[in-house]
Amino acid sequence: MQTPIRLAVIYGSTREGRICDRVVKWLTQELVRFPQFDIDIIDPLDFALPADRDMAHSEVDRLAGRLGMADAFIIVTPEYNHSFTASLKSIIDFFFEPWQGKPVAFVSYGGISGGLRAVEQLRLVFAELHAVTIRDSVSFAAPWNRFDPDGRLDNPADTMRLLDRMMARLEWWTQALVTARSNRPYAEIERRASFQTR
Repeated sequence: MQTPIRLAVIYGSTREGRICDRVVKWLTQELVRFPQFDIDIIDPLDFALPADRDMAHSEVDRLAGRLGMADAFIIVTPEYNHSFTASLKSIIDFFFEPWQGKPVAFVSYGGISGGLRAVEQLRLVFAELHAVTIRDSVSFAAPWNRFDPDGRLDNPADTMRLLDRMMARLEWWTQALVTARSNRPYAEIERRASFQTR
């Protein structure tokens, strides 16, 4: 039996009344169709990260453990002012190693752009963290008109096709990168490169 892929789904919003709740509900309901993935939902509201970036803080350690266990990530992000949220940036910037050599996919939402400008900003950030972003994504323009409070989506057929394609790409990259990291841990490259440049 194939080992399940540990997939962390990360909330990108902490706002009261956030649409993110509906989108994550929809996504987790749909991910049942992909039993090869073992899902872990990570919500920034569940972690009291310290403002002073104290890396020894117990909440930082708890979140680092969850991220470190993941083989792959899906970021569910809104778009605010052509970019992503401060709460998501905080979660990303606290860590480096948990992202390295792992694939990251995106489900976005927003106004007319469907959150795609936030995704493009995130691609730059994750490239700096040595993560691999999946080209295919799922986006929702005006999601307040498409989801009910329980995460049921209006006219889902086209979105299902996009999700299926994104998940197929995510699975391929996850399997490739899990194999690569098991053969040669990504951190070894960093250490060897540092040694050679001295």
